[in-house]
Amino acid sequence: MTQLFVPFLILVAVLFFIILANAIRVVREYERLVVFTLGRLEGEKGPGLVLLWPIVQRAIKVDLRTITLDVPAQDIITRDNVSVKVNAVVFYRVISAKDAVVQVQNYLFATSQIAQTTLRSILGQQELDELLSEREKLNQALQQVIDRQTEPWGVKVSTVEVKNVDLPQDMQRAIARQARPSASAARR
Repeated sequence: MTQLFVPFLILVAVLFFIILANAIRVVREYERLVVFTLGRLEGEKGPGLVLLWPIVQRAIKVDLRTITLDVPAQDIITRDNVSVKVNAVVFYRVISAKDAVVQVQNYLFATSQIAQTTLRSILGQQELDELLSEREKLNQALQQVIDRQTEPWGVKVSTVEVKNVDLPQDMQRAIARQARPSASAARR
């Protein structure tokens, strides 16, 4: 009897330590765990040491640091029918890990898509002159619209900056020709 009991105790002890090792999670200061117990949302946990019941509980880790999103160049037709390529950068962070996991399937991808469509929408309503001269006002308008749309997902957009406005080559040549006579007149 004791010959069977000792291996059984060893097996139980090994299983206990394996379960304990899988149950312990260390969450960094800038992360949160969104915990689900049998599929039901339990809430956010962390930072520090977090114990989870293996098989019964699942956790999704969410980074709370500011994320820099480079919005790829978007083809935009301005209100005065000029075709330009515009790219931007968006700075945002998760303020509610629970909402970022539960309210949207992939908050990173969704924020990127909202930023691209908003960039085309807002800048497409402007004339070329406004696009080039009133960047600060446009940056604020973009930030407010994107932030309003991502707020239900627990995402806070802090800054949007239009990085570059690329004009077509023929438009650049026309602007250069127009600038030459005024530059020569200023030298006289």
